[in-house]
This record gives sequence, C-alpha cells and structure tokens, in this order.
Amino acid sequence: MNQSAQLLKKKKKTILENWIKNQLTEESLREDLISNDELRRQSEELLDKLTSALEKGNTEDIYNSDFEQVTDILSDISVTRARQGFSPREVTLYVLSLKQAVTDVMEKELRDKPEVLYKEILQFNKLIDSLSIHTFETYLRGREEVILRQTDEINEISTPVIRVWDGILALPIIGTLDSSRTQIVMENLLQEIVNTGSNIAILDISGVPAVDSLVAQHLIKTVSATRLMGAECIISGIRAEIAQTIVHLGIDLSNIKTKASLSSALQLAFSMLALEVKKKNANSFSGKVIR
Repeated sequence: MNQSAQLLKKKKKTILENWIKNQLTEESLREDLISNDELRRQSEELLDKLTSALEKGNTEDIYNSDFEQVTDILSDISVTRARQGFSPREVTLYVLSLKQAVTDVMEKELRDKPEVLYKEILQFNKLIDSLSIHTFETYLRGREEVILRQTDEINEISTPVIRVWDGILALPIIGTLDSSRTQIVMENLLQEIVNTGSNIAILDISGVPAVDSLVAQHLIKTVSATRLMGAECIISGIRAEIAQTIVHLGIDLSNIKTKASLSSALQLAFSMLALEVKKKNANSFSGKVIR
C-alpha cells in the first residue's frame, strides 16, 4: 500500500474535516443550492472510494477499473450540479479543495522524510488534477444536456398552433427558422390539423427577422406538407423588405397565398370558407357570422 493510501485511511477523519472546512470557507460555495449535510455526505463517500482505489496501488490511471467508482461518483456530482446551476469554477474547486486537506496531513506526517513527502505530494496532486479534468469534462456534458433540453422546450413553446376559428389554424413563428425548428413547426401544425379537422392554416412570419433562401425553402416544405394533409396554407407577415429579398433571390412563391398581415390572411381565410363577418351596428364591437 502506498503512502497516500495509508495516510487517507489513517487520517480519514482529519482529512474529511479539513476538506469540509476548506469548502465551507470558500466564498463561491452555493449554500442556496446544496446543504451542508449533502456536501458532507458527498465528500465522505468520495473520500472512501478514493482511499479504496489507492489501496489497490494504482495512482495514475483514473480510467482504470480501480477508479471506476470514484469517477462514477464525480460524474454524478458534476451532472447534478450542472443541472442545479453551479458554475464550472465551483464544481472544479470541489475536487481541488481536497488537495490542500491531504497536503496538510502529508506535511505533518512525513515532515521527517522530505524526499518521500515531495514524491507523495507530486503524485497525489497529479491524481487530483486528473480527477478535476474528468469532473470538468463531465460538467460540460451535463451543461450541454441542459442547454439542448432548454432549446427544445423553447422551440416547443415558441411555435404554438392556435385555433382562431372553426377550420382555421394560425401558427405565429418568432425568431430564426432553421431545419430542426421547421421539423417541430411541421409536426405541431400537422398534428393539430388532424386533431381539429381544419382545412386552412396561416403561417405568420411577422416575427421572423429575415428571410433567406434557406428560410424560404423551409416555408415551402411546411406548405407542401400541409397540402398533403388536405389543408390550404396562407403565409402572412410578408413585409416590404422580405418581399424584395424573395424577389432578389428568385424564390417562386406564386403558387402560395401570401398576405402582408395576419388580419388580411384571416380575412382571406374567411372568404375561402365562404364566411362573412359583419358588425351588428355602428356602435357595437360584437360580430355576427353569416354562412
């Protein structure tokens, strides 16, 4: 058994208390995200598994089976803290703060053996650095998962299909329309056409900042998919600058009904369904539908 393993096993309680103390005195500790009891539980579990791994004689390769439980614990902690909102610095410092706690014990226990002390500190620091890198990499993967999930959720709520009238659906699109978002738009729209039996869908692009050839192709795909479902599609929100861009790019939208505003598109939809909306009288805002 190497010196590091012996010290961790012999002085486990002292090392744990010093490590906890180092973490609690760190200004960046997020007490609003993790309790002291949970912090102690995680630290004690990791220290136990680290001691067991070092007892097997491996002090370098953290991806060896000897360190599997150690890296698994760190991965769980990293992913959990990534989801909770911890910063990369806060997560990495969790592991690095163990360095000082162990080094203090080593300096006290091996002060009469400077050569051994130097070798053990160097070896242990190298091990902790490797574990820190693993922790940081796992944290980044956890953050990427959070970002991707949030992006999907934003895309879902930013493409609502609204039933504005019997047989008429409206889908206001806000922001850039890319391939993945087009797929969500089509899926939501087609599913709502099936659910409601609507035969007219209005795609409002007033909130789309710019239309290029790629965005236009996505719109055409959506219109084509809508027609395959037996519904007609109207594109509204065609501003002057968008119209000029479409003409300049040579994109043919001649077979697609387009309108400058959502109200104009809705009026066109009414006429397509042979509906007419009239005021009861000049002083009333209520509407009457005549078929």
